[in-house]
Amino acid sequence: MGSNTSKKVDENKPTNSLKSDQNTDSEPSNSETNISKEEDSDELIKLESPTAKYQAVSVQETRRRSLDFDLLVDKLEKIQEITDVNDDWVLLTPVKDNVEEKYIIDLEKEGVIKELQNLQADEVEDSEVQEQTKTQKEFHFEYQQTEIILPIHKEKLPNKDVSKKLCLDNLQKSSIIEHYNTKKTYITSSETQESHKITSKKIEVNIKTSSIFSEEEEINSKVNTQKEVESAQTSTMKIISQVRVLTLNDNEHQDSTLYRIEKNWTLQFRLGPSLLGRKVSLYCNYPETKDGKILEFNRNRYFLLPWIQDEGCQHSDDTALYTQITVKIAGSFHYYFIYENATESGPHGSGFFLVDPILKYGNNEELPLNCIQCQTVLAKCLGPFSTWESKLRVAKESGYNVIHFTPIQELGKSNSAYSLSGQLKLNPIFNDNNTKITFNDVEKLTSKMRNEWKVLSICDIVLNHTANETDWLQEHPESTYNCLNCPYMRPAYLLDGALNRFSIDVKKGNYETFGIPSVVSTEDHLNAIRHSLHTKVLPEINIPEMYICDVNKLASEFLEGARKMPPNSENKDITQSLKLIQDPFYRRLATTVDMELALKLYNVYRSDTFDEESRLKRCGEEFRNTLDQLNKKAVDLINVHLNAAVENTIAGIRYFRVQHDGPKIKDISEKNPLSFRYFTDYGKPKSVKEYEEIMYGPNSKYLMAHNGWVMNADPMRNFAESDSNVYIRRELIAWGDSVKLRFGDKPEDCPFLWSHMKAYVEQTAKIFDGVRLDNCHSTPIPVAEYLLDCARRVRPDLYVVAELFTNSDHTDNIFVNRLGISSLIREAMSAWDSHEEGRLVYRYGGDPVGAFFQPHFRPLVPSIAHALFLDLTHDNPSPVEKRSVFDLLPSAALVNMACCASGSNRGYDELVNHHIHVVDETRQYTEWIDDESLALKNSRYVCNKSGIIAAKRAINDLHFKLGVDGFNQVYVDQMDPDIVAITRHRPDTHQSVILVAFTAFGHPYLDAAKHQRVIKPLRVEGVLDEIILEATLSHCSSINGDGSKYSHPQNFVKDGKYINGLNEYQVDIKQHIQLADSGIFEMADSGNPNVTQLNFKNFKPGSVVAIKVSLPKNVQQSIHKLRDLMLSFSRKESSNLKTVTEKLNLADLNRALYRCDQEERDEGKGFGTYHIPNFGSLVYCGLQGFMSLLSTIRPSNDLGHPMCGNLRDGNWMIDYIHQRLKLDDGTKELGQWIENNTLALKDIPRYLIPSYFDIIITGIYILLLEQSYDLMSDFVKHGSTFVKGLSLGTLQFAAVIKSAELPTLSPGLAPPKPPTRQDDQGKLVQACVTLSAGLPHFSTGYMRNWGRDTFIALRGLFILTGRYDDARYHILGYAACLRHGLIPNLLDGGRNSRFNCRDAVWWWLHCIKSYVEEAPNGINILSDKVSRIFPTDDSPVIEPGIEDQALYEVMQEALKVHFQGLVFRERNAGRKIDAHMSDKGFNNQIGVHPDTGFVFGGNDANCGTWMDKMGSSDKAGNRGKPATPRDGSAIELIGLSKAVVTWLHELYQQKKYPYCGVERTSKSGTTIKWSFKQWADKIQSSFEQFFWINVTATEGEIRSDLINKRGIYKDSHGATQAWADFQLRCNFPIAMVVAPEMFNPKHAWIALQNAEKYLLGPLGMKTLDPEDWAYCGDYNNSDDSNNSKTAHGFNYHQGPEWVWPVGYYLRAKLYFAAKNNELAKTVANTKVVLSKHFTELQTSAWRGLPELTNSNGSYCNDSSRTQAWSMACILEVLQDLQKIESKQPPTLTN
Repeated sequence: MGSNTSKKVDENKPTNSLKSDQNTDSEPSNSETNISKEEDSDELIKLESPTAKYQAVSVQETRRRSLDFDLLVDKLEKIQEITDVNDDWVLLTPVKDNVEEKYIIDLEKEGVIKELQNLQADEVEDSEVQEQTKTQKEFHFEYQQTEIILPIHKEKLPNKDVSKKLCLDNLQKSSIIEHYNTKKTYITSSETQESHKITSKKIEVNIKTSSIFSEEEEINSKVNTQKEVESAQTSTMKIISQVRVLTLNDNEHQDSTLYRIEKNWTLQFRLGPSLLGRKVSLYCNYPETKDGKILEFNRNRYFLLPWIQDEGCQHSDDTALYTQITVKIAGSFHYYFIYENATESGPHGSGFFLVDPILKYGNNEELPLNCIQCQTVLAKCLGPFSTWESKLRVAKESGYNVIHFTPIQELGKSNSAYSLSGQLKLNPIFNDNNTKITFNDVEKLTSKMRNEWKVLSICDIVLNHTANETDWLQEHPESTYNCLNCPYMRPAYLLDGALNRFSIDVKKGNYETFGIPSVVSTEDHLNAIRHSLHTKVLPEINIPEMYICDVNKLASEFLEGARKMPPNSENKDITQSLKLIQDPFYRRLATTVDMELALKLYNVYRSDTFDEESRLKRCGEEFRNTLDQLNKKAVDLINVHLNAAVENTIAGIRYFRVQHDGPKIKDISEKNPLSFRYFTDYGKPKSVKEYEEIMYGPNSKYLMAHNGWVMNADPMRNFAESDSNVYIRRELIAWGDSVKLRFGDKPEDCPFLWSHMKAYVEQTAKIFDGVRLDNCHSTPIPVAEYLLDCARRVRPDLYVVAELFTNSDHTDNIFVNRLGISSLIREAMSAWDSHEEGRLVYRYGGDPVGAFFQPHFRPLVPSIAHALFLDLTHDNPSPVEKRSVFDLLPSAALVNMACCASGSNRGYDELVNHHIHVVDETRQYTEWIDDESLALKNSRYVCNKSGIIAAKRAINDLHFKLGVDGFNQVYVDQMDPDIVAITRHRPDTHQSVILVAFTAFGHPYLDAAKHQRVIKPLRVEGVLDEIILEATLSHCSSINGDGSKYSHPQNFVKDGKYINGLNEYQVDIKQHIQLADSGIFEMADSGNPNVTQLNFKNFKPGSVVAIKVSLPKNVQQSIHKLRDLMLSFSRKESSNLKTVTEKLNLADLNRALYRCDQEERDEGKGFGTYHIPNFGSLVYCGLQGFMSLLSTIRPSNDLGHPMCGNLRDGNWMIDYIHQRLKLDDGTKELGQWIENNTLALKDIPRYLIPSYFDIIITGIYILLLEQSYDLMSDFVKHGSTFVKGLSLGTLQFAAVIKSAELPTLSPGLAPPKPPTRQDDQGKLVQACVTLSAGLPHFSTGYMRNWGRDTFIALRGLFILTGRYDDARYHILGYAACLRHGLIPNLLDGGRNSRFNCRDAVWWWLHCIKSYVEEAPNGINILSDKVSRIFPTDDSPVIEPGIEDQALYEVMQEALKVHFQGLVFRERNAGRKIDAHMSDKGFNNQIGVHPDTGFVFGGNDANCGTWMDKMGSSDKAGNRGKPATPRDGSAIELIGLSKAVVTWLHELYQQKKYPYCGVERTSKSGTTIKWSFKQWADKIQSSFEQFFWINVTATEGEIRSDLINKRGIYKDSHGATQAWADFQLRCNFPIAMVVAPEMFNPKHAWIALQNAEKYLLGPLGMKTLDPEDWAYCGDYNNSDDSNNSKTAHGFNYHQGPEWVWPVGYYLRAKLYFAAKNNELAKTVANTKVVLSKHFTELQTSAWRGLPELTNSNGSYCNDSSRTQAWSMACILEVLQDLQKIESKQPPTLTN
């Protein structure tokens, strides 16, 4: 797969992301990526077309590259067998000889072999494949008595005699090495866009991650992942391509969201619903590849990524669009996107993705980040370089594989490990006598450590400050914040100097008379200091003078100016006010004001003065008063800061000198003043006056601000900039030995400093494998970005560690994203008890035990920063001081059970009982020696017996093995307040390692060893393999005598030269023992043969024990069966399950996948939807019910969900699935298969069942979906995610329901005959599916089948999906019921139908038109036999076959009855058939208006169209009143009738319909005939006249007094309630779609724009104009109020937003957009509208679109959750879009 789908952008050329037929460049294969340098460019440039590298697939054409297979086989004579592995891979097995050959397949432009050579291969390194240097693209593979997998097309290739062509879409060019039992297999990884076959799968939106993804894709990916799991057992060669999908959403800026991926993974970007229909341009600064090399990374250079479409989805909707990058280099990369016609300037979304480095050591072996075990050493304590190896061997022998060095550079006078005086000089203390040590010497050592010791190294880089003594500061003071380049620092410097003088005076005793002695030690002393600061120190320096103006001076200037200019009017401009303008040099009384403004405001005419001098005097006085007020305000503000400074000064003195837990410093000295210095001095000023003189002079450039730390500061702000008050408020915890560096924002701001630090960082990166960013939270991000970019050019896989004190994960993530931080340092010492420590272990990595199998193709979900979790950091006190010596071992063990990097500080393992201080420590570390006796005698040495080193080695080894072997699932059990058990689980083998630690946060009681605390037994599912380790710490007195195990240290002597620890304690450790040898555990009866119970017999504070557990053999066999089953899902060749699913028809699939509760109960077999305790019932009985829930649980591994609990508690859910399926003949075999193949699921540990249940059920689900699509039309098979999702509506709603059957069709019906089944008496009966109007409300019985709903939905759900037979049966079945010229409103089996709707018959006729036009041989339906149930309106029910007619006869009867006109009363009128309707409402009328041709009918007491709500509230007085009668001529019925009669005229002309028109007999006996053309012409000529309401009033308007909105089409004509005709409703777009020729295109466009303005909601169309008096947008059927407009849901169609009309609105908009030159914009806007439906479809548990929503898209509790016509009408929009775009493919990017 291509490493990057980006395009370099050229600003001078137009962009066309769809042009390219170039080939794909090859990629470097090894992790040490070959990066070519290209001149950096900060400009954003655009390119005419993508490079070959990034456009392997054109949107218009998918290129397939092929090889001549015979030619390949002839050359590869040693190939013995070719075996089909799955649809993407073919297994080539060589003969078993010793031939070792390498073949090169050279891919040219069209993928044809041009050259095939047999080359003698040199031995290839164990860990990598040599990179090709040829310019042509080449593919390597090598075989050595093993198996080789080549990606080939999915045709099965059993032997040499096979198809001549092999599709090489998946040809991989990056080699990956896999080791299996010393075999070497080189498996390629594709770089083309077509690879992985991932691009044509169904996608689904995942709510949790806001990403688009699919259940189908998950299982395909999960199965491939599971194949990797199986590899260790089966030695099957494999390749796993990890793909992560990042969904882009409008206005989503994710700078604080962390997305982590690994090298060689593919990152795929897809458009989220909010971007559908937008012309999105996505840019990323991941470098493109040129000439086979990745360009050098430049974070300011972005490339345009081209959008391509899922394979097979050309001209599809935007859900099929994606672009991708296969990452080959480590670091952090930024993306952003913009789109056209946005209301706001871009970018409109952005974010980062972080690529982890690959660390290598030893013989090019990889060190996973989770296997890092790092020990910190203070470089200054390593002493002479000749002793380094022996000192560093302590880390190596203790099991660490990374050593973190504090800076190795020259230190400043303070000797602080982080105060560097020479960034480019090595610390001279490393020199050996006369031998000068160089950086090269250090580099040789780190190289030896890396290659021979297998220990990597990282070193701090200090970017924020430099030592006061740094020599280059004299030459480059501009590199600091000083009083010359930052004069705003001057007040803070003066305060600092005054405090320093105060400190000196206190030391001299000058303040003893004021109650301040030279030794400050009490609160009284602090109070005296506070008083002296306020009364003596601050008044002397008078800092407020530096912020105020000289009132007298400015007043004089004012009067002088006022005399020279005429006065202004007395009315002041209140919008302007005078403000102090701070003097930029902060001189005393030098602040000024805007004198021009002052004269304007205060030099005014005054009515209270009579001469000029008086006026000037009064003006001057007012001006002076204003200045005084401004000065007071400034003084008050600065005094607030100074008061804070005093309090902060007092707080510092308190901590260091008074506080009981502070250092309690006594003397006052330069090193320990009362208040630590904030600035350096120039010279030695002896008074405040001298401080001030220097501060204003040229040497003020040497008065440099110190760096430090500000508690609770905003890390995104630089506390030394001019907008900060940190220094004047004394909020800085200052480091008096270092000055803060002033970089500016870019290298040009301070060229020397940027260049100098660049050389420093590059040199560090050259020597070490990684860097630690010291004081990262205070490092300016642009500086760190620039320098880390420089470092990565030196070492591309640089390991970057940082410590952040932001107290915010979001802020942490900003730093991690911007800087590409690999690991953040986390501290176990921050835990206050064992429970918190356990929580940290769980938080910092790993999945929960029993986690769901995650597919290799899945959403990219946010993560937390990778942790380097340390038991102790080097800047913290020893836990011996803070906790107890007995906690070191258990806490270290807990830290190393975390599924992340771990670490420690040198001295921890040696039981050093004091803080090894980064500033004060001058001693050296001890050295390693193997001679234990010497180590015990000499404090210079340590050995395996020292401290807890032996135990730490075992713990580190365990941590490493857990990481390498994939024990990546974690469970934490707080067994009691002090005991924590950590489980690390390996999901491929289901082995577990459990470590139990007995912490000791406080020193144990001395007699604690004598008593065994009652501890609950350790119970684990599985058998005990071994006890990995048992370790405990004891005082030597308990070993050598009768002292307590928990004695306090008594004999410690701090060595003067070497850093030594407690030697009075000894660790007792046992490793890899059996239970019989255990001193801690004893076996107990668990009561379950598969459960091991271990009782604690001797487990005391300070102890740890770790065991390894495996599954019993019988359970392993069950697991193996489940794994085989899982693997079978990925094999596309025939399998038992595949054979079973291929027998299922769509009706069977309805039962297997869907069925709501009522539908299932209708079967009468005792089943309903599955109920989950503490959750509720699923929405479906079929697999979709389970999958909808699993899709929300799986991504977040929500194992605490009640569904998972139910699976763990019992087998009820498993049994339910197969038991209900077995009850039906169609699904019986599937149920039996599931029963047989889930038996093993019941035998495995209960905690594993959710994950295996998920993958098995999902696998079955995917096969069922595939079978569903295979039985549907090409429109669905090759459709987008959206199309396929909507097409499943045909399965949701079409079911065989006993209580809601179609009328029995004619026995004489021509084939195909309707399906049959045996009834309960064994009789063969018709078994047609029927179409539910919506679920769950309209699912069974007489409420299931509605005439209008059926035929509004029929085209979308049956015809477009290819279910032509089912469409035919429905058309004929309803035709059988024709009565009164109508088809039923409620079908109720046909014999009890209600004929109370006027619209269903026209929808029926229109569906016949659609069927004839779109179904294969559709015209034949007109001759199909219809078995009439009611041959005449008054006839009784007739049995099938007695009265048959051709369908066209039935159609003609319906038309004739309408033309003749009919008034009738419903049969059985009264409460028996309708409890709410009034008597008048049962009277019906239909007819055709002789003047207009409009069909009409109904009255004001009934409602004969889809807006059919009848009032039912006596309380509100609306019973028997229709909310929306719509009598007269409803607009959609006119459109439908126009479409039908026009079509029939055409058929008649083609001699395909026997009637030319209709006729009627008048009352006088006269026969009146209309041809269909005459009828259509009457409608055409009358429509605009009677329905269009012009934008402006016109002469002769019909009822202009009733017009309330213009530029619309009326809803009806001739209604009894005349005003109802003029209401704006959502019905006219229906007429526009079915009969667009009736409409004036300009009028239509205006009306559609008004519909958008007034009616269009987020998901549906408002059913009434919100400005109408009757509008009520929220439907509540249980409303029992006395509000007649809403009671009992009376407003069902008076405002609530129905979904199905949106389909017709959008289709009309598309049609008339073309007529108004608005098509391109409308296509885009249509996709924007549909994005909400896509989201709803993919996130609803029903996986459908609802019936309606309340106002503004809000949830409606009474709505059906999924509705047939909603799904169907939106699907029709997608087909229209596809037709439009196939004619003129849209531009996918701008």
